Amino acid sequence: MAGVQTAVALREQGWPGPVRLIGAEPHPPYDRPPLSKAVLLAKGEEPEGDAPPLFDIDFAALDIELELGRTVTGLHPAERLLETDAGPVHYDRLVVATGAEPVTLPGSEGVPGVHLLRTLDDARRLRPVLAARGRIVVVGAGWIGAEFATAARERECEVTVVEAAATPLPGALPAQVTEPMRAWYADAGALLRTGVAVAAVEAGGVLLADGTRLAADAVLVGIGARPATGWLRGCGVELGADGAVLADAGLRASVPGVYAVGDCASFPSARFGERLLVHHWDNALQGPRTVAANLVAEGHADAAADSVGYDPVPYFWSEQFGRFVQYAGHHRDGDELAWRGDPATAAWSVCWLRDDRLTALLAVGRPRDLAQGRKLIQQGTAVDRAVLADAAVALKKAAR
Repeated sequence: MAGVQTAVALREQGWPGPVRLIGAEPHPPYDRPPLSKAVLLAKGEEPEGDAPPLFDIDFAALDIELELGRTVTGLHPAERLLETDAGPVHYDRLVVATGAEPVTLPGSEGVPGVHLLRTLDDARRLRPVLAARGRIVVVGAGWIGAEFATAARERECEVTVVEAAATPLPGALPAQVTEPMRAWYADAGALLRTGVAVAAVEAGGVLLADGTRLAADAVLVGIGARPATGWLRGCGVELGADGAVLADAGLRASVPGVYAVGDCASFPSARFGERLLVHHWDNALQGPRTVAANLVAEGHADAAADSVGYDPVPYFWSEQFGRFVQYAGHHRDGDELAWRGDPATAAWSVCWLRDDRLTALLAVGRPRDLAQGRKLIQQGTAVDRAVLADAAVALKKAAR
């Protein structure tokens, strides 16, 4: 998404020179969110089952050169030279949009029946697994684990989700917010086991740290992702401890002529007072516009004055167990929690506050709360706590 949108934005904003889009996958560029939904659930006999969710973009008309099935292996910024498995590539400007790669379970590589869900080929390999309606163990109760468990239950598979942390969505949301989500698994007929790690993945199942063996026809590993930046190590591009390219406010990397955008890059946020690494679709859609604007501005005499900064209100969504879950903003430990509605019901929200201002909002089945809360975060508007906590009152009316 980030690479494709950067190429398109360059043309939209008047970039006059050649644009080359290099990607490791052999498929034409496609959208990833449908992989855990429509693509995964398509039946084998349906023609659309093998049709990738391609972007509706005419690359030839935009004079964007696609180089597919080409893997980048190294970078030499001083020579402005990119190394690939198909030979070197010289560049004037480089945009790194290599995204993220899934974290694997140690020892699971090469074990039959172990799957990841990140690419179109991953989703295609998993479709017959769901069609067989067998026993499936999902490792990790994060966003991918929940969405895959949802799809597996729709195909009437026997599903067990194993999470090492005490509650679902660890790291993403605090326990008091995610604890009510535990019931979603049970209501859907999936077994959720928390507080126990996977000790080993074996042929035919997994061994848990407490000695329990879970038999499985397939194992889906969804324990997170990390920036796909290993190929940049040692080249001079500064990386953070999390592996992300440390981009500046204009999404420039630490060496001349190189930008970074999407899942592979972190950026400083004045709005939230810290550096953010956002692994979500909306970030890969919005960031490229900033990159393109700054690349186009580089040719102007007053490029520094024309520089565009990137400081969005992060946003993402997830569809799981019949619920539409949305999140906007960025919360941190110490922010005050305010509930809107009862989490035991089908629709509720929770807000995070700091100094009487909204910093983040999670909405379950309340899209209007999300839209209005996102605006309040963008505007930095102070809010009335009593009004905000009343789920019967429009959230926008909490503005003071």
